[in-house]
Amino acid sequence: MPWQNNGNGNGDKKNPWGSGGPKRGGGSNGGGGEPPHIDDIIKKGQEQLQQFLPGGGKGIALIVLVAIIGWIGSGVYRVEPNEQGVVLRFGERTELTTPGLHWHMPYPVETVEVRGVTDEKTISIGSRQTVSRRSGRVSVASLDESLMLTQDENIVDVRFNVVWRIKDLGDYLFRLQDPDGTIKSVAESVMREHVGKNRITPIITTGRGGLEEQSLIDIQRTLDAYGAGITILRVQIIESEAPAEVKDAFLDVQRAEADQQKSRNVAAKYANEEIPKAEGQAAVLLQGAEAYRAQTVNRAEGEAARFLSVYNEYAKAKDVTRKRIYLETMEEILAGMDKIILDSNAGSGVVPYLPLNELGKKKSAGN
Repeated sequence: MPWQNNGNGNGDKKNPWGSGGPKRGGGSNGGGGEPPHIDDIIKKGQEQLQQFLPGGGKGIALIVLVAIIGWIGSGVYRVEPNEQGVVLRFGERTELTTPGLHWHMPYPVETVEVRGVTDEKTISIGSRQTVSRRSGRVSVASLDESLMLTQDENIVDVRFNVVWRIKDLGDYLFRLQDPDGTIKSVAESVMREHVGKNRITPIITTGRGGLEEQSLIDIQRTLDAYGAGITILRVQIIESEAPAEVKDAFLDVQRAEADQQKSRNVAAKYANEEIPKAEGQAAVLLQGAEAYRAQTVNRAEGEAARFLSVYNEYAKAKDVTRKRIYLETMEEILAGMDKIILDSNAGSGVVPYLPLNELGKKKSAGN
């Protein structure tokens, strides 16, 4: 449809293309000329395009072909060894891709989300990072997260980090609306549960390792139940202590308990030294008593056997046995004594005794 001149035909008003153009049938460039048809404009543009593209319609087809090839090639993507990729078709997850070179249908049909899955990430519970102009990043306590109630109804300030990484990128992106917030909430809840099952002393002294292990297991179990696609690597307790308001008093209690434990250790050491010693002495006494008992019993049994043998001989020849027993007894009695023999029948001119002891001394001196 040609443009119409809405003026009065005297050529004073310009048409939309500038000054008045030539009429379709030719003629001068005078005012009031009719503007060109849109078909003429398109035809003129095609003629100009053909000047730049030799071959006419084939050149246009070549441009279209190159554009199609480029569009198809835009679907090529690479997944690095530390990454996973998720292909989305109109926003819906369709495929989980592993490291390597892959292709997906170009945008807007499909898109791909590639994330690192071996990178370790850390979430802090009980503290938050703030930026200071003088000292850079500073950790500031978040008491609404760190203050927890123990089994013995004490309040403890626990600050810890949870180190994690992505296990399944598809689950990580589509199962949780806020993965970081979910991990933080689950970790805080689990830690509060385990702190509530323990007394304050092991929590701030020797029980940290066990608390970290138990918390890691339960956090992982909860996230697996959510299908979060996350692996918990470590739970690290940064600080566990009494609140600042009662910290000094609690330290005094700790020192008293330490002194008590020290005294118990000293007493246990003394007991460990003295009890074995006493047990050894008792064993020696028991062994001595057993030896004495065996010796006495054996002696008694021997004397009884000897008495029985003597009695048997005595029963066979009473006079002979009686005299032999008498002589043996006198021999035992007089063996270590000085002996003098007196003869009551000796005459008056003879010395009435025989000094055997003096004779024995002279004999020994002569030798």
